[in-house]
Amino acid sequence: MDTKRGMDVSRVPRGWTRSVRAAAGDRLAKWAAYLPKIAELEPSLQKLADHQLRKESLGLRYRARSGEPLDKLLVEAFALVREAGRRKLGMRHFDVQLLGGAAVHHRSIVEMQTGEGKTLTATLPMYLAAIEGKGAHLATVNDYLARRDAEWMTPLYAALGMTVGIIQGQQPQDQRRQAYACDVTYGTANEMGFDFLRDRLLLRSLSGGQQDIFGQMIGGSAGKSDEPVQRGLHFMLVDEADSILIDEARTPLIISALPGEDEQIAAEAYRWAADVKTKFVEDEHFEYDHDERSIELTLAGRQLVRGLPKPAAMDRLPLSTIYEYVTRSIKVAREMFLNRQYVVRDGEIVIVDEFTGRLAEGRKWRAGIHQAVEAQEGVEITFATNQAARITVQDLFLRYERLGGMTGTASTSARELRKIYTVHVEPVPTNRPPIRKQLPTLVFGDAEQKWHGVVADALEQHALGRPVLIGTRSIDKSEKLAGMLAERGAAVTVLNAKHVEREAEIVAAAGELGKITVATNMAGRGTDIRLGPGVLELGGLHVICTELHEAQRIDRQLIGRCGRQGDPGTYRQFLALDDEILLGGYGPKKSERLKRRGAAATGPIKGLDSLFRKAQERVERRHFRDRKVMLYHEKERQKVQRQMGQDPYLDTPG
Repeated sequence: MDTKRGMDVSRVPRGWTRSVRAAAGDRLAKWAAYLPKIAELEPSLQKLADHQLRKESLGLRYRARSGEPLDKLLVEAFALVREAGRRKLGMRHFDVQLLGGAAVHHRSIVEMQTGEGKTLTATLPMYLAAIEGKGAHLATVNDYLARRDAEWMTPLYAALGMTVGIIQGQQPQDQRRQAYACDVTYGTANEMGFDFLRDRLLLRSLSGGQQDIFGQMIGGSAGKSDEPVQRGLHFMLVDEADSILIDEARTPLIISALPGEDEQIAAEAYRWAADVKTKFVEDEHFEYDHDERSIELTLAGRQLVRGLPKPAAMDRLPLSTIYEYVTRSIKVAREMFLNRQYVVRDGEIVIVDEFTGRLAEGRKWRAGIHQAVEAQEGVEITFATNQAARITVQDLFLRYERLGGMTGTASTSARELRKIYTVHVEPVPTNRPPIRKQLPTLVFGDAEQKWHGVVADALEQHALGRPVLIGTRSIDKSEKLAGMLAERGAAVTVLNAKHVEREAEIVAAAGELGKITVATNMAGRGTDIRLGPGVLELGGLHVICTELHEAQRIDRQLIGRCGRQGDPGTYRQFLALDDEILLGGYGPKKSERLKRRGAAATGPIKGLDSLFRKAQERVERRHFRDRKVMLYHEKERQKVQRQMGQDPYLDTPG
């Protein structure tokens, strides 16, 4: 890399203004000056024995804890990590990985393409932050990735005298405390957020002499849960940063207190509303606002509610509350579908995360939606209880002294990340030039024609021996498509939230000759599909995208599965005029007109690509506005509570 000439600013995404592009280039050029200095140290470090390498690391830790700035120690720290990676993992950090590590250290979100080695890159800023002795946290999107990455990188950290902790769901408090006491700690944002809240509740209960009560609340016993598990929020590296910092930011983390006394009445009301919802007709008994996604009963609808027979237990409920039960049940029937937004497992409703395609264990919808879904599916109704503590993902990460992150898709959200988290987004060049090729997008009149087009394209590439990865938006669509391919005699592997235990095995085989894999968004993040023998010569992995998601970043994640590390690869987008994105972007009237146009079409329709992209942009803007409104209300709520002398994380309204 020519550090005198600096970085190629043309590599920065087109959507950025010229001034932002220039600033990004200047920052990368400045950090590129570290590279020759790190390279100079490499020959001398390679001559050291393992115990001498660890001694060098201990010396660096002493200097950091004596107050020497980390910026001055970066070159030596990165050189040590590179050497430890070469020895213990057989992986030597590329220059672009060193550049990415420097950017993360300097409070940036780095955009690195699939297969460029984000997991290895993370060890650089994690080690540098950890030598201060205050702990360094890495948050990723699920327990599986947290454990996989931590165990994979442990030999590197151990070679430098570093300990590694892993936070997992359902982990006992004492094990969590030990994990946070390590030099570096891997986990999920949700688990770390809940630990922060539990610690805050514990400290309050201790100050009020309520140790035993709190111990019972969190399932522990007095004496074992009398110390916080975390030791301060020093440095956070967010893996898949756009997913966690933007998509997850809309869901607050809530710890519930003991339930109230009216559960039985509420359960009767939810079941009754689920039974009677089919009696209500749109535009006669209720009106549906597509922009706000809200239901409002008409005069006829309220009259119908009053006239319907009800369980005796509901006599105690005011009429306005009964109206809410009905509108909530109608809303759930319109918007929440089995094997799309949720699955039923062991008699419980488990949410499917719309952004990752994975099961969101332990998460519940708010405002009675979860209970309405339980009533709809006829499972036991659990209850939204009073809040004992609450924090948003935004709040949690803003409490860290230093924040950085990595992802394959952040440039389109650079403005939002910079405004909310005061971090820059830095696109890091690939180690080898990408040669991924986009094939022409195909637009069909309706979903049925589209699915047949997808099957034909998959079988055409399969006949050549190429592996094919097909991405769908939901579990039910992945299984429908797999069935259509099986009917044509193709052997298909399905990867969705129902097959999570086979995830590693499925991903490992997805790049082999002639393999067809149908997947939800689970295949879009944290997966690195390597090509099997002979696949390179055939053109690499072929990716088929069957629908636009509500964020362009999610589409880019799926596309990024092909063409890793300079490998060849192709991708094609399939669309239909009855796709959900058109309803979300343009509303019901225009969506219906497009459906009618599609009903008369046979075969692909040309010239409509931009229609879908504009719809997607509209949905993205709406979600951005929603997040801004939520952030504003959270800040106002916290300001009022601080003025009243309350803790904004614990003294929350139910």
